Amino acid sequence: MHVRRNELYKEIEGFTKSRVISFVTGDRTNQTTQIAPDCIDYFVDHLDQIKKAKAITLILYSRGGHTLTGWSLVNLIRQFCDSFNVIVISKAHSTATLISLGANQIMMTKQATLGPIDPSTNGPLNPPHPGQNPLMRIPVSVESINSYLQLLKDHKITSPKDLSPIIIDLANKIHPIVLGDVNRARAQIRMLGERLMSNHIQQKEKRDKILDFLCSESGSHDYTIHREEARDVLGLNVTKPNDEQYSILKQLHKNITDELKLLEPYDANIILGKEKEIDYSVIRGLIESTSSYPVKFISQGRLRRFTGPQGQEMIEDRKTFEGWRIIQ
Repeated sequence: MHVRRNELYKEIEGFTKSRVISFVTGDRTNQTTQIAPDCIDYFVDHLDQIKKAKAITLILYSRGGHTLTGWSLVNLIRQFCDSFNVIVISKAHSTATLISLGANQIMMTKQATLGPIDPSTNGPLNPPHPGQNPLMRIPVSVESINSYLQLLKDHKITSPKDLSPIIIDLANKIHPIVLGDVNRARAQIRMLGERLMSNHIQQKEKRDKILDFLCSESGSHDYTIHREEARDVLGLNVTKPNDEQYSILKQLHKNITDELKLLEPYDANIILGKEKEIDYSVIRGLIESTSSYPVKFISQGRLRRFTGPQGQEMIEDRKTFEGWRIIQ
C-alpha cells in the first residue's frame, strides 16, 4: 500500500511545488483515533529529513482531537518552510479545521469538509453517563453552555435575583471546575484561531467573522462546511484541484480508506470468525512523506472467545501494543 501512496505523494509534490506530509487519524467505527501529542515527535523526524522547504503541504484526514496539539503542529511545520498549505481529501473537522486555519492555502476536493472548532471538555469531574459504565463521563460542549446562557438572556432573565438560582442549579448538575474549564476553553480556541490566521489574514474583521461562525454561529459541532461555503461565505483561501489533480487525490483517499478499512466497522466477532482465539493487528493512523519511513498508529493484541459466569458468550481483548510505530 505504502509504495503506491509514495508514488502519489511524489505526484502531489509535483503539482503543488511543495514537500508533502500526510497525516491521517482514522474514523473507523469502534477504532477511531484522534490528533494527540504523541504524534509530534514523529513529525519532527520527517521534518528533519526535509530540513527546509519553500513550501510544505499537509494532507489531512481527521475528525479532530487535542486542540493544543493542532496549534503546536502548525507552529512546528512553519519552522521548516516559508509557506504552509493544507490539502483536505475528505474530512478535516474540529482540531483538523483549526490546523487548516493556519494554512496559507487550503485545497479541498469535491467531498472535502471542514467543521466547527468549538471544543468539548471531558474529565473525571464531568457528569456521569446515565445507564453506562460508572466511570464514563459525558463531554460538556463549550457552545452548549454558552447557548444555554444566551437562552436566558433572550428570555430577559438577566437580573442577579433571577439568575442566581439558575446558575446554582447548573453548578449542581455540572461541577463548577468543569464550567470554569468550559469558559477557559472557549477563550483559548478563539485565541489560537486568531493567532494562526494572523500569519496570512491581515484584516481582523475577517478573522473575527471566521471565528464567530466556527465557534458558535454554525449551530452544531456536527455541521459540515464544504469548499464553496469555506471560500465564498467564510472567506478562507480555498482552491480546488483540476481534474487530473482530483484523480490523484481520489486515488490517495481510496488507498488510505482500503488500508485502514475506514468503511468497515471493527467487529471482534467477525475477526474471530469460528476461531476461539486469534491475534489481530489494526492500522488506525498514518504519518507519511517521501522523506522518511512511514509511521503507523497500530493496535495489536489477542482476541479470545469464552463463556461468562451466566453462560453468555463474551470476548476478551488482550492488547499487547497500541501506539505509533515506524515501519522500516
